[in-house]
Amino acid sequence: MESFQSRGMSEPLLESKIPPPEAAEEASAELEEILCDTTLSWWLRFRKAIGIELKYLFRLAGPAVIVYLLNNVISMSTQIFCGHLGNLELAASSLGNNGIQLLAYGLMLGMGSAVETLCGQAYGAQRYGMLGVYMQRSTVLLMATGLPLMIVYLFSKQLLLLLGESQRVASAAALFVYGLIPQIFAYAANFPIQKFLQAQSIVNPSAYISAGALVLHIFLTWLALYVFGWGLLGAALVLSFSWWIIVVAQFVYIVTTEQCKATWSGFSWMAFTGLWDFFKLSAASAVMLCLETWYFQVLVLIAGLLPDPEIALDSLAICGTIVGWTLMVSVGFNAAVSVRVSNELGAKHPKSAALSVVVSTGTSLILSVIFAFITLVFRHQLSYVFTSGEVVSDAVADLTPLLAASIILNGVQPVLSGIFVGCGWQAFVAYVNVGCYYVIGVPVGAVLGFVFNLGAKGIWTGMLGGTLMQTLILIWITVRTDWNNEVDKARNRIDKWNDLKEGFLVE
Repeated sequence: MESFQSRGMSEPLLESKIPPPEAAEEASAELEEILCDTTLSWWLRFRKAIGIELKYLFRLAGPAVIVYLLNNVISMSTQIFCGHLGNLELAASSLGNNGIQLLAYGLMLGMGSAVETLCGQAYGAQRYGMLGVYMQRSTVLLMATGLPLMIVYLFSKQLLLLLGESQRVASAAALFVYGLIPQIFAYAANFPIQKFLQAQSIVNPSAYISAGALVLHIFLTWLALYVFGWGLLGAALVLSFSWWIIVVAQFVYIVTTEQCKATWSGFSWMAFTGLWDFFKLSAASAVMLCLETWYFQVLVLIAGLLPDPEIALDSLAICGTIVGWTLMVSVGFNAAVSVRVSNELGAKHPKSAALSVVVSTGTSLILSVIFAFITLVFRHQLSYVFTSGEVVSDAVADLTPLLAASIILNGVQPVLSGIFVGCGWQAFVAYVNVGCYYVIGVPVGAVLGFVFNLGAKGIWTGMLGGTLMQTLILIWITVRTDWNNEVDKARNRIDKWNDLKEGFLVE
């Protein structure tokens, strides 16, 4: 494996024009040429361009959806196994997975999404050598971030006690969380690698690896719990180990495949330069995603303060699970549109970037409307998948109109966030999220729920209003975007990075 030093730290690494196998197709100007071809009627241009864009989009979004679903199932399967050990083990694993672990997942995924912007634009501009440096730089930064997170994990028992959990549950959950400490650093390596591959439209290998890891994880968890009797700590350690399997397998793919030959040139000391500027974009990405990830969790916490919270929490948990599964589709489109927009901006294709925005948003919206319609039709049957209680079923049916509205908004909002990531606007979205979610959505929801005695429906209505406002703002900004100007910004961003003395400069 050739190192960066063996190239003499020369700039040709960053200017490499040797395309990987799929680069000629992905970086071609075919789509832009069709959109600019005035000899064709507008309808023919639009029809041909839509066909090409849909092919690109679904080839990216399909495997991305599978990856996120499978990774989610890996954690869920551990929780299911622990639940069969007893109620205490179920509570402990649930707190570990959905509480403490969600903090690390959201933070690491958010910080790793900065690589989507940088690698995507560099790949579109055919600066293939830059991608490997970006990936390494992000990994260094995320590994450093993992150290303070590890301290949080070590003091998880005290935190849970502070939040009102019993001594017994807090002790069991802390034991589970201790076994998740290696998972923090698996996240730190996985997300930069995942985004590095996605920027090159290499998504199928990650799906295959996740599927294989899930099968192995289920077997190892069964072995740890029912053969060796390792309990909660063993289950958590197996979960961490499974994530490291995903990391190692993806990295082996990178260093051995011909597809990444031009984008991976070995380890580089440049990974330790320009970290502050890189941190600013990563931090904005983390804030943007974490505020979105924690929004529904805040709803659940507020609902727990209602006078009779049991039915409200059960109905919200069921609705939240349904939203979470449908959201996986939108997250796949989020990843796909981020890659498409960043690639096209880097390749100086403004019309193609704009078309990708329209096609991805429209496609995700159509799918979400279908999902919402299905939930409305089966609103009285949905809860029986989770529980046999008629009271809970009625509560879920009562919330279903809000659930359907949330599904539709979640079909658009994540895609818009992906567009902004592709453009490098994470900081702006973070400000919008703070204002819409936590300045407007949460307070309005609390007032409707407690002051007007609307309960869970009032809390959700207020927070849904915050999501609607955020979505409308993002749509308004997207419609007003000058894509030629965004091409210039992407080019300037890439060109500034070539000054190796200054490192990469972000806006």
